[in-house]
Amino acid sequence: MAFDIFVLCLFFIVGLLLGFIDIIMALKLPLRKREFANSCEHCNNKYKWYELIPLVSYFINKGKCPYCQKNKSIWYVILEILSGVSYSLSYIFYGFSYELIVMIILTNLLILIYVSDFKYLIILDEPLLLFSVIILICKYMFFGFETFLISICSGLLIFIFMMVVRFIGNKLFKQESIGGGDIKLSMFFGFTLGIKLSIISLILGSFLAFPYAIYSSLKNINKEIPFGPFLVTGLFLVFILMDPIRSFFRIIF
Repeated sequence: MAFDIFVLCLFFIVGLLLGFIDIIMALKLPLRKREFANSCEHCNNKYKWYELIPLVSYFINKGKCPYCQKNKSIWYVILEILSGVSYSLSYIFYGFSYELIVMIILTNLLILIYVSDFKYLIILDEPLLLFSVIILICKYMFFGFETFLISICSGLLIFIFMMVVRFIGNKLFKQESIGGGDIKLSMFFGFTLGIKLSIISLILGSFLAFPYAIYSSLKNINKEIPFGPFLVTGLFLVFILMDPIRSFFRIIF
């Protein structure tokens, strides 16, 4: 029991820290600023080391930059907390397993895409490539070469499918219907879930994006809809509910 509590606390702290790093990467990499974010994005004053502690520094400084007093977004703190909670729950539900590794990857991907796509309308290539490689390596190590090969083929087929959808959408609407980043993300879906569950997660992500699209239309927000956060949320939910979904389709078909 004591060991489990220790591991849970450790997972929460690591999740909190990596969530903070994910946010920094999502804010810096789209601007090609690869140095560690040790300065305020408003006044460029450099923070001291203790002012970079995730969560703690936010409350010590009352949600403001200690130099220019500009407010820091509470959403970043919420994402850090969710990252820590997700890491801990992943250990509770899956223990040390393949599913734990995937849940950790999906948690980091969720935060990265939420920040970068909502702020810049960009899905970062570097983390997506890294996570894809890790997923495929894990597939090979845990399930063997056949599953590894099927996962690669699934990713490529989903990628081709989304390219076709994009081509048709562009012709119908006379504008870009699906972003390139969303198509690359869909290939990651195939690597992780296979073809059937990937399509389900893409459909779910589209439904999740629908209320936001209506809200943007009503508010006359003349801005491209960041589709990535809703897609990756669909992926996250489908992975968590993967067994019930498979059981449901076995009953239906």
